[in-house]
Amino acid sequence: MPEEEEEELVELKFRLYDGSDIGPFRYSLASTVAMLKERIVADWPKDKKIAPKAANDIKLINAGKIMENNKTVGQCRVPFGNLPKEVIIMHVVVQPSLAKAKAEKKVDEAPRKNFCSCSIL
Repeated sequence: MPEEEEEELVELKFRLYDGSDIGPFRYSLASTVAMLKERIVADWPKDKKIAPKAANDIKLINAGKIMENNKTVGQCRVPFGNLPKEVIIMHVVVQPSLAKAKAEKKVDEAPRKNFCSCSIL
C-alpha cells in the first residue's frame, strides 16, 4: 500500500500598503485566492485609515501578477526550484469595487457631449 502523503502547506504573509503585515498563516495548496481575501478582510487591522469592506475590494499581487479569485494557491505559486520553505509575501492593494465607483460618478456628473474636430493638412 502506498503511504499517504502529508498535504503540503505554504506559509503566506500579506503585506499592506503601509508596510505592515497580516500573518503569516499556513494554507493548503488547494486554498483559493477568494478564501485568502476573506481571511484578510476578517483580520484587517482596525486602526488602518484605508480598509476593505469586502473581499472584492482587495487585489492580491504575487511575483508581480494579480491573482485571480478562482485560482488556487498551488496554481499561483511561482516555482523557485529547491529553495528552503520560507514565508511567501503577497502584496495587498485595497481598491473600492468599480461598480460602486461608476454608479456614484454617474450620479454626480451631468451628461455632457464631447465634440472633437481634427484637421489634417
